[in-house]
Amino acid sequence: MTLDAVLARIDSDLPDATERLLDLLRIPSISTDPAFKGDCETAADWLVNELKTLGIEAEKRPTPGHPMVIGHVKGDGPHLLFYGHYDVQPVDPLELWDRDPFDPQIEETAKGKVIRGRGSSDDKGQLMTFVEACRAWKAEHGTLPCAITFFFEGEEESGSPSLVPFMKDNADELKSDLALICDTGMFESRVPSIVTMLRGLLGEEITITAASKDLHSGMFGGVAMNPIRVLSRILADLHDDQGHITVPNFYDGVPELSDEIRQQWQGLAFDHGQFLGDVGLSVPAGEVDRTPIEMIWSRPTAEINGIWGGYTGAGFKTVLPSEAHAKVSFRLVGDQDPHVIRDNFRKMVQDALPADCEVTFKSHGAGGASVTETTDPAFEAARHALSDEWNIPAAYVGCGGSIPIAGHFQDILGTTPMLVGFGKDDDQIHSPNEKYDLESFHKGIRSWARILHALT
Repeated sequence: MTLDAVLARIDSDLPDATERLLDLLRIPSISTDPAFKGDCETAADWLVNELKTLGIEAEKRPTPGHPMVIGHVKGDGPHLLFYGHYDVQPVDPLELWDRDPFDPQIEETAKGKVIRGRGSSDDKGQLMTFVEACRAWKAEHGTLPCAITFFFEGEEESGSPSLVPFMKDNADELKSDLALICDTGMFESRVPSIVTMLRGLLGEEITITAASKDLHSGMFGGVAMNPIRVLSRILADLHDDQGHITVPNFYDGVPELSDEIRQQWQGLAFDHGQFLGDVGLSVPAGEVDRTPIEMIWSRPTAEINGIWGGYTGAGFKTVLPSEAHAKVSFRLVGDQDPHVIRDNFRKMVQDALPADCEVTFKSHGAGGASVTETTDPAFEAARHALSDEWNIPAAYVGCGGSIPIAGHFQDILGTTPMLVGFGKDDDQIHSPNEKYDLESFHKGIRSWARILHALT
């Protein structure tokens, strides 16, 4: 099938495609807030209707939360599954937005035209790049190039509580040769990328209790154990002087980079000075024997996300608190087992407790890392397709964050995920004034058309 005709159709149809995206962005599908439950239903209905206009057998499937949207196209060749999510983050604080977050517009900026509105980058704009690529393909050829399953969820921004049960219940229907995910970005906002490493995440909340109540520090200070002092020492001991994490057996399952990937990453010429300088920092922290890009993409972390206890209000109160609290997260890589690490971390804390102190823990989730092998020829085909569209060699990259769906495709469906996205570092996802570059939307559509052509 001719690719040039599809690309030309994408170019000529861009104004209409943009209007369709703006239409979807006007729906306030905030999954975390029950007040917007009806809007999530509306967004799902909107997507079902759009898929049906392409001749796709599509329907809205109920879950205990917000519905899934499933669509199927039969065809020859590989069976692809495309995943995206139609729900969006809350818009608070509303006063920091320059316009109504659900009144999206095309804005001219110093860097070019952007689509401004909640969900424009995360993930409605990215989702629609694939839909619009399929629309152009269908318009030119009367059919899509292969069998495709469309899988859109409405709870990604609220922890996806219905996702795993739904995937397990519908595993046979959702299985495919390759799962395409468009919820990532470009390296340094300019290099097209395929994400092959996603870190896992383990969250732990610690409460250390000493005395049965808060104490007067003049009467009890020095003789009564202060739980903040205990907690501070434990947290400080999580890293040694070289930046290595001291939880016992923490590095079990952490792989070394292959020479090929290491060389490719070095070729990206990552500017850590600018990366840190943009947030007012200058010197890399962490493992001293690792490069900054390794630490972001392929090394595990232990971070203290919050710590509190005692009196923190206005003025001063000489109290010796009864309790001290902290929230600690671990980003995991390779084959690290989050459950083993949780047990080892808890034992480490318990072993460090002095007399008169006890500890309780609260788990905030435990998920392993996701690593995608790139030996399947589809990956090189997709990488060359991206390079052709952006006129920059595309790269296999890591991602410091966690996208659990990628691991679910591997573990539940036995399907290899391919993560390709066109977001940029300044898209302000989850923040006020979220945007998606019109170039990202346009060239994202063209990229998917090229990838479909390359894979079929």
